Amino acid sequence: MPNSLNPLELIARRWQPSAAFVRRAALATVVMAVIIVVTGGAVRLSQSGLGCSTWPKCTPDSLTPTAAMGINGLIEFGNRMLTDVLCVVIGVFIIAARARHPRRRSLTRLGWAQFWLVMTNAVVGGITVLTGLNPYIVSSHFLAATGLLTVAVLSWKRACEGDETPRELVARPVRQLTWLLVGSAAALTVIGTVVTGAGPHAGDAKKVHRIPLDWQEITQLHVDFVYIVVGLTVALWFTLRAVKAPAAPRRMVLELLACLALQGVVGYVQYFMGLPEIVIGLHMLGSALVWICVLRVSLSLRERGPLLEEDPDEAAADEPGAPEPQSAPALSR
Repeated sequence: MPNSLNPLELIARRWQPSAAFVRRAALATVVMAVIIVVTGGAVRLSQSGLGCSTWPKCTPDSLTPTAAMGINGLIEFGNRMLTDVLCVVIGVFIIAARARHPRRRSLTRLGWAQFWLVMTNAVVGGITVLTGLNPYIVSSHFLAATGLLTVAVLSWKRACEGDETPRELVARPVRQLTWLLVGSAAALTVIGTVVTGAGPHAGDAKKVHRIPLDWQEITQLHVDFVYIVVGLTVALWFTLRAVKAPAAPRRMVLELLACLALQGVVGYVQYFMGLPEIVIGLHMLGSALVWICVLRVSLSLRERGPLLEEDPDEAAADEPGAPEPQSAPALSR
């Protein structure tokens, strides 16, 4: 009976989104994941990490910031509210993916994975506040946001392709080189969080515990991994040319190289200018964009067939000469 159906099933029976709408919804989750990364950095760089003194409320007596908390309370609370916007965007993607026919369970699973990652990261964010910006928790908070961005990119990719068995476009050694690039880029991101935990921008004007490492030495290690990632990217581009790989992967490698070049310029500018907050914010944006490019390069080396833009049953019914659908015979009384 219809009344026993779950809400997503009821929506699926009344609304049929286009494949383009599902793709746009998936892309919106990627955009929101990047915004969450950047605004989270803005909270730290504006020394608003403890703008709300507790969690889940902003103060022990108020859910929202008070006038006495000033701009720091507004910034921290605003970042919390962005989580609600992110949940709405992910919810739209889940509903659109579920309502789309034929049903693609892989898309709905990826959508729910994003939702639970958001919920997990919200709890980690609360622990961050309750522990007074413990640098290790702060680092895990950023890595969880990067995990969300990863699943969002996977969702976007799956929304743009079919459901055939994946077919590799290059030989295994080339894939191994790509995975080495992905692993190096992931290590680069992790080391970047250590630089954050040991560096001067603690996230609050008060004295905050830092990771007991020389942040300049960790920064040098971070730079070393940048060179490794750049070297692997160049090597991959020449390799793809040598094996005559399709144009799309080679174009995406060039996009990654361009993004790495811009990120390198921003990195050196922030170092030689004494780590100004606005430049560090741009560096965090660049970090998210580099990771997106790395994932797109890896995902471009296999294909899963074309995406069906419409329901095959509806397409067949629209063909000239197709028989009219028959109504069910009336039951005799």
